[in-house]
Amino acid sequence: MRIAQALERVAPGGLVIVAGGKDDGIASLRKRVDELVPLEDHLPKYHGIAFWLRRPADLAAAEELRAANPALLVEGRFHTAPGMFSFDRIDTGSRLLVENLPNDLRGSVADFCAGWGYVAAEIAARSQGLSVLDLYEAEFDALEAAKLNLAGVVSQSVARNFFWVDLLKEPVEKRYDVIAMNPPFHRSRAAEPEIGAGMIRAAAKALKPGGRLFMVANRQLPYEPILSAAFSSHVELARDGMFKVLAARR
Repeated sequence: MRIAQALERVAPGGLVIVAGGKDDGIASLRKRVDELVPLEDHLPKYHGIAFWLRRPADLAAAEELRAANPALLVEGRFHTAPGMFSFDRIDTGSRLLVENLPNDLRGSVADFCAGWGYVAAEIAARSQGLSVLDLYEAEFDALEAAKLNLAGVVSQSVARNFFWVDLLKEPVEKRYDVIAMNPPFHRSRAAEPEIGAGMIRAAAKALKPGGRLFMVANRQLPYEPILSAAFSSHVELARDGMFKVLAARR
């Protein structure tokens, strides 16, 4: 989709450069694009590949790229697209989090690391006392999908806001009664618990006194000491073979 947009927006003959990690499927993407628009060249380095091409006079290739990378509908409800986190199914951890959320959440609620909006949509469907439902997400395409997925789910009386931000780098200006989140725990191959720890600290700052945090994490990640330092109390609500759901009160 993004390559198609780049081809449409660059001047005829203009250069488009694409780079990505091998674990993200960049090698197969390069081959698919090369079948539609001949590449000038490519360069592998470390665990990634960069390739480049020029806009052809005929933009039919852009439409073919879109057709080869269609939007998806998960469980007949949620609009997603390849490239988003868990684009082809509801993430197991997020589902466990939703299953263990109270059904009577009230007031102002935020979904940190909202992705394409599954957790926020379930909160909206189950909780009748919401006044505000805000979504925070660093991936622009996922946030745009979340806007679509929450349309018609959230009552018109509930204020909805969508924030395209990196919560590890940008402060949250608003304060909430409840925050729910499924934070990422890696940037590449290795687990980086500090990402989740940073999200916990950001949530603590964004909660009102007495506000509650509900989060899911891989069960081996050591977030309990971070919760103890940032909150007045915390408890484990549930766990399965892979994940644990934690609740904390500021």
